[in-house]
Amino acid sequence: MKADTLIVIAKEPVAGRVKTRLQTEFTPAEAAALARASLADTLAAVRDTPVRRYVLALDGQSGPWLPSGFEVVEQRGDGLAERLAEAFEDAYAGGPMLLVGMDTPQITRELLDVDWADHDAVLGLTEDGGYWALGLRQPDRRALVGVPMSTDHTGADQLARLRLLGYKVLLLPMLRDMDTPEDAAVLAACFPALRMSRLHGRLQHSASPGLLFEKALSGARVVATGIDGQQVPSLCEVDRWQAPADEVDRLALSRCEGPVLDIGCGPGRIVTALAERGIPALGVDISAEAVLLTTNRGAPALRRPVQEPLPGEGRWGSVLLMDGNIGIGGAPALLLRRCAELVRPDGLVLVEVDPDDNLDDTAPIILHADGGRRSRPLPWARVGTRAVLRHALAADLLATEDWRTPHRAFLAFRRAPATLRQASYR
Repeated sequence: MKADTLIVIAKEPVAGRVKTRLQTEFTPAEAAALARASLADTLAAVRDTPVRRYVLALDGQSGPWLPSGFEVVEQRGDGLAERLAEAFEDAYAGGPMLLVGMDTPQITRELLDVDWADHDAVLGLTEDGGYWALGLRQPDRRALVGVPMSTDHTGADQLARLRLLGYKVLLLPMLRDMDTPEDAAVLAACFPALRMSRLHGRLQHSASPGLLFEKALSGARVVATGIDGQQVPSLCEVDRWQAPADEVDRLALSRCEGPVLDIGCGPGRIVTALAERGIPALGVDISAEAVLLTTNRGAPALRRPVQEPLPGEGRWGSVLLMDGNIGIGGAPALLLRRCAELVRPDGLVLVEVDPDDNLDDTAPIILHADGGRRSRPLPWARVGTRAVLRHALAADLLATEDWRTPHRAFLAFRRAPATLRQASYR
């Protein structure tokens, strides 16, 4: 005897609603894409198995990932146990049913086309303590309702419940669920032909730079390199960024006139140091993690690209580009023009430049995480004094100071007076 109905219970693969545990390594959209690929692999294996009926018990709306031949029923019930029980009831057509989830894309026709022989139920356990398949001859709510779901002992509890009811249970091979980034990596390596595996391979080499930067802020080891693979030391100093302002920072901040705008504030050490001096300051960054870390320090920060409208435009006493942030966007000339728009007419623009005066490299950088992911190229610039002076002159910024320590270098600029700017255009 074999199942004559195969049921897939699934959730519509919408970003932010599925595979949230993958989001430690992937964006919500990437996690949803992996879920969609896993679901497509699962549905293909189910559709390849010769049975009388194919049923998809779906939470959400179907999409182009659904092959033909499936009857779609809406999930019902409170909690997963009830939803499973209802799925069996909705799919029942008088014969045995085998239900699988969407998290084991490696399932095959051979696993699904199993002979139940004289067994009353079928159960496939997973390595994390759950189960990937459950087969019943007919619906039986007693077999499911009340079984604790989503624990590391759900599979054992489900098996105990079936046996308590007197069912003779056939155990299928144990499989690995795709729940965590490690699960996804292992499955992709073991089953390279899967849609999920091919997508995983592409995502490994095209991570969002923002995601990897946030991982670095959270304590993960992330390294920045040029496209030539050479490490960029100045962009790998996360420990220094997260520490309190050091002596060199304080020397730079002693030049600041409030209020101060810190562009690319990171985890907020500069804004915090300014607040401790009683100088009004605001940090801006595109990273949600950076803004959270800054505000957790008690300093104000705003999540916004510097190119978008910012509070106090044209009224800031000082604008800061610390820690090589002159490289943001890979276009130092445009960034300096933006700084000139942000400061008041006599305002200060303080730029930390590369200690190599002759450096003028606008090639992208790539971020590499310990887990093997690397980012797509990120527009960035690494520039020393000569290039920054040239770009500043075009932005009507006049150099007022050039100073350095053994390992760091800085330039200070003032907006050119209106009369001087007008004269330069004659």
